Amino acid sequence: MGHHEVSAHDDPQAFRLALLNDIEALKVMLDEGLIADATRRIGAEQELFLVDSSMRPAPVAGEVLQSLNHPQLTTEMGKFNLELNLTPRQFGGDCLRQMENELAGLIATVRFAAHSFGAEVLLSGTLPTAHQHHLGLDNLTPLPRYLELNRTMKKLRGPSYPIVIKGIDALHITHDNVMPEACCTSFQTHFQVSPALFAPVYNVAQMVAAPVLAAAVNSPLLLGQRLWHETRIALFQDSVDERSETNLVRGDPPRVSFGSCWVDESAIEVFREEIARFRVIMTAPIEEDSLAVLAAGGIPELKALRLHNGTVWRWNRPCYGIIDGKAHLRIEARALPAGPTVLDEVANAAFLFGLLCGTAGEYGDVRKLFSFEDAKSNFYLAARYGLNAQFAWFGGRRVPAVKLILNELLPLARTGLRQAGICSEDLDRYLGVIEDRVRMERTGSQWVLNSLSAMGSQRSREARHRCLTAAMLKNQQTCEPVHRWPLAAFVAGTEPGAPITVEDCMSTELVTVHPDDLLRLAANLMNWRQISHVPVEDDDGRLIGLITFRTMIRVVAGQAKAAEQAVRDMMEVDFPTVPPESPLAEAIEIMRKRRVDCLPVVVAGRLVGMLTSHDLLRASLGGGEAWLAPMSAAIGR
Repeated sequence: MGHHEVSAHDDPQAFRLALLNDIEALKVMLDEGLIADATRRIGAEQELFLVDSSMRPAPVAGEVLQSLNHPQLTTEMGKFNLELNLTPRQFGGDCLRQMENELAGLIATVRFAAHSFGAEVLLSGTLPTAHQHHLGLDNLTPLPRYLELNRTMKKLRGPSYPIVIKGIDALHITHDNVMPEACCTSFQTHFQVSPALFAPVYNVAQMVAAPVLAAAVNSPLLLGQRLWHETRIALFQDSVDERSETNLVRGDPPRVSFGSCWVDESAIEVFREEIARFRVIMTAPIEEDSLAVLAAGGIPELKALRLHNGTVWRWNRPCYGIIDGKAHLRIEARALPAGPTVLDEVANAAFLFGLLCGTAGEYGDVRKLFSFEDAKSNFYLAARYGLNAQFAWFGGRRVPAVKLILNELLPLARTGLRQAGICSEDLDRYLGVIEDRVRMERTGSQWVLNSLSAMGSQRSREARHRCLTAAMLKNQQTCEPVHRWPLAAFVAGTEPGAPITVEDCMSTELVTVHPDDLLRLAANLMNWRQISHVPVEDDDGRLIGLITFRTMIRVVAGQAKAAEQAVRDMMEVDFPTVPPESPLAEAIEIMRKRRVDCLPVVVAGRLVGMLTSHDLLRASLGGGEAWLAPMSAAIGR
C-alpha cells in the first residue's frame, strides 16, 4: 500500500537527511541481526478496474471506498481503480487456499458495494474499453500522492511526452499527465525472506520472472490497439519516465525497470542504488530519527526509505516492513497482471513461490550459470510474446517458453512447494491450472487475441472491445480458469448496456492529408478507398479541415487545374465535430440538421475517428434493436 501523506512543501533537505539515516540504520540492523530470520510469509495486493454497464471506466472508486470503509481497501491512481490488500500469512499448509478465499471474499464485497453506484469489478491487466479521453486529470484520484507525482513528472519532463509501443498494431500518442498508469492493474505478490537468503532468492526471482510472466500474460490491448502480450510492462515504464535527453544519452535506467545487475550480498545494494540513481520526487514529514530509535533499542519504521522505495518501481522490488514488532525483508513481484480470475492469479503466485523455494536448491548460485543480461532480455521477450517467446537458458540453450515451463520449471516449482509444506491438494490445484494453461497455450492474452480474431470485422472496433470486456466479466464470475473459457462472440440482444455512443460505431482506420498536399492526392484517396471525405491535419496532428465530395463537385464545376491546388485552398473549415463519448442519437441529430454524411470525432482537437452514414448503416444491419433505437429516434425527429 503506497504512502499517501506526501507534500510538495516539506523541507527536501530534511527528508534527504532522513533517507540517508534510514539506509545507515538498515545497514546496522542487517549487521547486527535485527531483521527477522526464521518466519516465511506471503501476501499480495490486488488492483482492479471498476466498469459501468457499457464496460467503460466507472470513476466511482471514492464512493465505493466511502460506503465500505474497509481497512483492506484503498485508492489507486485512477478514480476507476481500487486496491485490495491481503492479510500476510505464514507460508505453508493451506496458505494458498486461504489467499484465494480471502481474495474472492474481498472482491465479492467490493462488487456488492459497486453495484449501488452502477459499477462492476473487472480483473484485467489493461482495460480494453479505455480510451485516451478517459485519462484526463478529472479521473485522477485527488490525493496528495497522486497530485504530487503528476506535478513532479510534468516539471521534470515537460508539459507533454510521447508513449510509443509497437506490437501487432502500433500505439503512438502524446499525453500530458501520469494517468496512463491507471490503465495498468496488477496482482503483486510478496514473499518474506531472511536477510541471509535475500540475495540468492532475489536473483532467482529475477531469473524466473520471464517464464512466470509468459504463463500469466493478460494485457494485449491498450487504447484500442493490439500490442504486447503484457503491454503493462511497456506502458508503466513510459507513464512515469522522467528522464531528460541527457539521462537517455547516458543510458540511465528508468524508474520502472528490471534492474541492472545481480545482487551480490544483501538487499542494501538495491536500496543504495535507488538512492544513488533516482532523485527524490516525493517528500513527507519525517519525525523519526531512525538511528536514535536503534540506539534506544527500538525498531525504526524507515519511513523516508520506504517512501523513496515506493517511487522506484522495479519489477522485483525489495521491501522493508514491520510485523508483530519485528522488522523483515520481502520481495515484491510486480510484473504479474490482474486476472483473468482469482484462481488464475493464485496459480501464478503458487508457480512463482514454488520456483523461489526450489530453484536455488536445485541450481545453486544462479549468477554462476546465467548472465543478468539474458534474464533481462528474457523478461521483455515474455512481455512481448507471452508463451510464444524463446528464452536463453542454462548451458547456452534457446528454449521455447512452453517447453521450458512444462519440462523443467513446473517440476521444480512442485518440489519447492512440497518442501515448503504446501498441502498436496492445493499443490495439484494451482500448478495444475498452470500446466493446463501452458499446455493449451491459452493465457488471458491469447484468449483476448483469439476472441478478436474470431469476431472478424463484425461491428466497429469499439463494439468488439465492449463485447470482449463483457465476456471477460461474465467468464471470470464463473471462477473457471481462463484456459476453459469459450471465446467471446456477438450474440444478438446480449450487447453490453446502453447508452450507445459514437465510439461504438465510428471508424478508426483513417487516411488524412496535410494542408500543403495536392488536392489531387485527396481526390485519389477518396477514389481508392471509396470514401466521401478526407480529414486535413496540421503538423501537430490537429484537425483543421475536411475535403469532402462536395469539395470535389466545386472543383469539377470550376477550373480544370484546380486539382493541382493545395488542399488548404479548397478544404472546408466550418464543420461539426463530436467527442467519442457522445450519445449516438445526438450525433445522428447533428448530422441530420447539418445535412452532412460524416462527423469527425475529436479529443482535444485531435482526430480519433469518423462517424459516417456508412458506419450507421453497418451498425443498424448488424446491431439489433439496441442499435436501431437511437437511430430511429433521431430520424423520427
